[in-house]
Order: sequence, then C-alpha cells, then structure tokens
Amino acid sequence: MPSMDVVSEVNHHEVSNAVDQANREVTTRFDFKGTDSRYAQDKLKITLHSGSEFQLQQMLDILQTKLTKRSVDIRTLEIKDPVISGKTASQEITIKEGINPELAKKIVKQIKDSKLKVQAVIQADQVRVSGKKRDDLQEVIAMLRASKLEMPLQFTNFRD
Repeated sequence: MPSMDVVSEVNHHEVSNAVDQANREVTTRFDFKGTDSRYAQDKLKITLHSGSEFQLQQMLDILQTKLTKRSVDIRTLEIKDPVISGKTASQEITIKEGINPELAKKIVKQIKDSKLKVQAVIQADQVRVSGKKRDDLQEVIAMLRASKLEMPLQFTNFRD
C-alpha cells in the first residue's frame, strides 16, 4: 500500500550559510560602518543587533534575500517586533519547522474534501497519507502544492 509523509522542514545548513553571508555583507557595507551590526544564530533562532530600527529593517531585508537565494522559504520566518533600548536595537527571528496541529487538521480536511481514495493521519508534526494507488498520492501532492498554505510543504518517505 503506497504511502508518503507531508512535512515542513528547513535545511539547517543552508540557514547557517545564509546567516554567515548576511554577516559578511553587513560588515562590508558602508552604511553599517561603526554601528556594530551583526547577526547571532542559535539553532533556529536568529537575533539581529544594530544601532537603530531602520538598520534592523535593512538587515532583515538582507537576511531574507540571502535565505531566498539559498532556497529557504521565508514563509518559515516568524519575525518578532524590534526591541529598542537606548543606542541599541535588536530583533528576534524564529524559524518555524514542522506542521502545527491547526495546519495539520486543515491539510487532513482538505484531503478528505477532495474525495480521493486516500487516508490521512496526523503523526506529531507531519501528516502520513496512504492509499491503494500511487496516482492518488500524486494527485494529493498536486492538490496540496496548488493550495496556498502558510507553511511550505515537502513530501518525503514516498513508498510503494
């Protein structure tokens, strides 16, 4: 019986490469000279440090550009409000990974509403879809790609 998993994952190596590239660009740009602007990464949390809110916005644009060039979907970014204290400003960005329960329920409902002969089961932070025919699973993939969900989805563990 063919099955597959619907997941939402991020390539951690590409994220750290994008943060390193953004750090290098900020240290070489003329408009950031003497501002002690930098990115700090702790696994899936990136903190932007700078002198003003305007520079934080520029740093966020640089980071999003670098992530996009490295094929990391920026829909996974959860951007918090900037914290400004005196002459320093910082902003925290969290990278969301995994399918949250509300989105998983939405995916399962969408699959059931499509009237395809497949079963969808929520397993922790992924959705397992199984059916009798491989073509049905491919139709599910096409349908989920066509629907505009708030998280990027990947389809893994495809088995016949």
